[in-house]
Amino acid sequence: MIADFHTHTFLSDGENSPIELIRLAYANGYSVIGITDHASYSNIDYIIEAAARDCELARRYWDITAVPGVELTNIPAKSIGELAEYAKENGAKLVVVHGESISENVEAGTDYNAVNSDHVDILAHPGLITAGEAKEAARRGIYLEITCRSGHCLTNGHVVKTGREAGAKFLIDSDSHVHKNLYCGDMQTRVAKGAGLEENEIKEIFEVNVKKLLKKLGY
Repeated sequence: MIADFHTHTFLSDGENSPIELIRLAYANGYSVIGITDHASYSNIDYIIEAAARDCELARRYWDITAVPGVELTNIPAKSIGELAEYAKENGAKLVVVHGESISENVEAGTDYNAVNSDHVDILAHPGLITAGEAKEAARRGIYLEITCRSGHCLTNGHVVKTGREAGAKFLIDSDSHVHKNLYCGDMQTRVAKGAGLEENEIKEIFEVNVKKLLKKLGY
């Protein structure tokens, strides 16, 4: 079964409604999906409420753990802790931060501030993350994302090497913006292998990391 904690819907720049994306993910063999639309103060309350309602609906009728969350995206780097805390206090179960991907001009310091927050769960596509930042992510239990998203995936190898040396934990997400971007079959494993993860590391992601994060989030 597939666990993917980073997806987008028409609540931000995706194409599907939350319930539609969840349904199609379930049909693809997903057991876990995070609905994490791009958020800042301008839309965060609406996104959390809307996603939470569809996630709860899906959990009642289908055998899938649908997790409402946000991806804090292109906000001032020093505001990450504040907004992550606000999101959790207002109903977001999962907080993802849009990391310093080399394919997008995210403010310098985003990775640093994300890994220094007690309210961030995943640092998505963290680009050329430093050893010190990876060590802080490991210390706080913040997961580093390996992604299949075009552009963002270019530094997967660096993220694996740096994160591994720091003892950080990984997840393999899709950053899907439409149901056609969702994982199916063994693609998630192939992305992990392409990033340089070993068989035992991939097994740990599927069998340990996913369960630990779900427990942390209250599922």
